[in-house]
Amino acid sequence: MNTNTKGDGGGSRARGMLRAAGRGFVLAVVSLPLAVLCFTLTAVSIALIPIGVGIVTTPYVLTGVRMFANWRRVLAAEWGGVRIPSAYRPIPEGANPWTRTFAMLRDPATWRDLRWLPVDMTAGFLTALLPAVLVLYPLEGFALAFGLWRVYDDAPYWYGFVPVSDQTSALGAAALGAVLLVVAHRYTVSAFQAHFRLTRAVLTPSQAELAERVRVLTETRRDAVDTSASELRRIERDLHDGAQARLVAMGMDLGTVEMLVDKDPEQAKQLLAQARRSSADALAELRDLVRGIHPPVLAERGLGDAVRALALRLPTPSEVTVELPGRTDAPVESAAYFAVSEVLTNAVKHSGADRVWVDLHHADGHLRISVTDNGKGGAAIGAGSGLAGVERRLGTFDGVLAVSSPAGGPTMVTMEIPCVLS
Repeated sequence: MNTNTKGDGGGSRARGMLRAAGRGFVLAVVSLPLAVLCFTLTAVSIALIPIGVGIVTTPYVLTGVRMFANWRRVLAAEWGGVRIPSAYRPIPEGANPWTRTFAMLRDPATWRDLRWLPVDMTAGFLTALLPAVLVLYPLEGFALAFGLWRVYDDAPYWYGFVPVSDQTSALGAAALGAVLLVVAHRYTVSAFQAHFRLTRAVLTPSQAELAERVRVLTETRRDAVDTSASELRRIERDLHDGAQARLVAMGMDLGTVEMLVDKDPEQAKQLLAQARRSSADALAELRDLVRGIHPPVLAERGLGDAVRALALRLPTPSEVTVELPGRTDAPVESAAYFAVSEVLTNAVKHSGADRVWVDLHHADGHLRISVTDNGKGGAAIGAGSGLAGVERRLGTFDGVLAVSSPAGGPTMVTMEIPCVLS
């Protein structure tokens, strides 16, 4: 039993050794040209910023660098069991090239990626190739013992520290190869993981960035608590001033009906009719209140249909495009729905637009929503438009808001929330 267990462990270690060698060789061959390409394109693109060309090209080049770095993060997790966090600042979709370029250049994560590229081209390449060398180099010693040394007739061939010039020295090379193979059997997997640990050491966010992240999360959490408290006060006020008052009045009317039903039937009938109207009004107010908390269509049919239903109630003609192959978490759906509702309300009240377009789609792990109107423009965050509240609501989920609204229009409000679809 013990022998079989040891044999299984040895076989598992051998398979891990071969797997690490193969993956390391593929990674070294593929990543080196990609790292060189990313570094070269980035250097050229940034150098061209002063003449204007780099303003256009840099966002695309840096996006490619981020994709390459994120691919390596995935490989580190799947092949090496090494988790490398990502801390890129979100860039709102729809921002102009100038804004996107300098937003990405101000991101510390961008410069961390650029520092990592030269490391990956040098030490990263060597550490990725090392597992394959550990496995293949001992095989050369065995090949020399089987006669490969005869190819080198003119001068001794050095295998490690063994000069191979005859069969005896070739057997010495084989012995050295056997020792190296034992070393490879033991350390190849660790050497492969060292490559990913090196990558993690360079790509991991600094403590200052993590502290900034904590600060932002603390602020968004406080905003979320304040928003929830404000919503609770609104619900209590609406219940007290609306449905509750109607229900109390209806109860009083029904009490009066009980006293008048025998004495004055006509008056009792009028009070019953009034009570019926009050109950209908109270029911309508309760439905509106529930819809304001969480619309039934949102819970039952998802964000796309909920936004379509919202657009149908607008007095302004609207067009809604939805490309969502699944649903996200309920809190994200709710935040996105009420954000769209607020933006549409602003467009109807203040823009003077005669048409509104809404687009919802999911790409690159983000829910992206744009609301465009052909109104007079001039919208801005913090200008009493309600967009500051939308920004705070999205910030709770690490979402961002961007507004493009030149004088004379059109106005485009872009919202982006990181999420996954189920």
